[in-house]
Amino acid sequence: MAPGPASRRKGAAGPAGGLPSVRQSLRRAWQDKHLVLFEPHYTPLVAACLCLAEVGVNQWVIHRVAYTEIDWKAYMDEVEGVVNGTLDYTQLKGDTGPLVYPAGFVYIFLGLYYATGRGTNIRLAQYLFAALYIATLLLVFRIYSRTSKVPPYVFFFMCCASYRIHSIFVLRLFNDPVAMAILFLAVNLFLEEQWSWGCFCFSLAVSVKMNILLFAPGLLFLLLQRFGLLGAIPKLAICAALQVVLGLPFLVVNPVGYVSRSFDLGRQFLFKWTVNWRFLPEEVFQHRTFHLALLAAHLAALGLFALKRWHRCDESILSLLKDPAERKNPPQPLSANHILLPEWWGWFATW
Repeated sequence: MAPGPASRRKGAAGPAGGLPSVRQSLRRAWQDKHLVLFEPHYTPLVAACLCLAEVGVNQWVIHRVAYTEIDWKAYMDEVEGVVNGTLDYTQLKGDTGPLVYPAGFVYIFLGLYYATGRGTNIRLAQYLFAALYIATLLLVFRIYSRTSKVPPYVFFFMCCASYRIHSIFVLRLFNDPVAMAILFLAVNLFLEEQWSWGCFCFSLAVSVKMNILLFAPGLLFLLLQRFGLLGAIPKLAICAALQVVLGLPFLVVNPVGYVSRSFDLGRQFLFKWTVNWRFLPEEVFQHRTFHLALLAAHLAALGLFALKRWHRCDESILSLLKDPAERKNPPQPLSANHILLPEWWGWFATW
């Protein structure tokens, strides 16, 4: 029995009622081309175009701009000490001084040490960091896409037009990009309510470079807001346990040496490497009072934002210690902007 007209109309409408095809999406984007750079819902399209462009930009930078040796050789010397059997952190050093990064750095750069022929194949290392750069862009674009706040044209200045970001990744091969890529992965996991895996990745990022701890106050606030004190303890235990597991080979040999070197909060930075405080006289930059003043200002800024911006309800901020079900205001799932605000302010408060 042949289907009637109504059945044919219903069957024909099926494909059109599904998700728009890529061709339809591109056609719509072309029709609204004057809005593509300004409407946040076009972020995925603009991000895809920028990532493709970045493949060419990184290729050009690697082949046309001279590589700058700053820390790569020192990194390789430091991990080579581990290869040779030295597990005492106080004995691990490179051209620029002693090893001052936690154990996660050692394992990741040990992999790069072997992948690049004991650190000698700089060109291959540059390509690996270029791939890391593209992956980092995808993670960052995904974060901004979830907020639906940032116009897509901003992303061009964030990546393609930035000489500094390309220099950090593919011309100098610093460990900062590795730590930040893992951090952005953690933030994406937080946005998906994957708090345990997010804490795991956050701790892994800390194990590459200690400055990721600048995001820790914001993360603590979010954990308390989402789970309360008792619910946050298992998440914090994940962070702590990973640090112990990664550092165990070094902790067994010299625990004090490992902790004091990899988490040295009193380390003195050289004036020649500063960017933000270059306008100060060197004697002011190196003075202990200046360091304590910065720390006090940072803590004050964090406290002010926690009280006035992050926690906006009738209850005291101490109510965060309660189980969410016992608070006056019923718990609500955290939006992308609620998650990102404490994290980003925790970082920018240092500037």
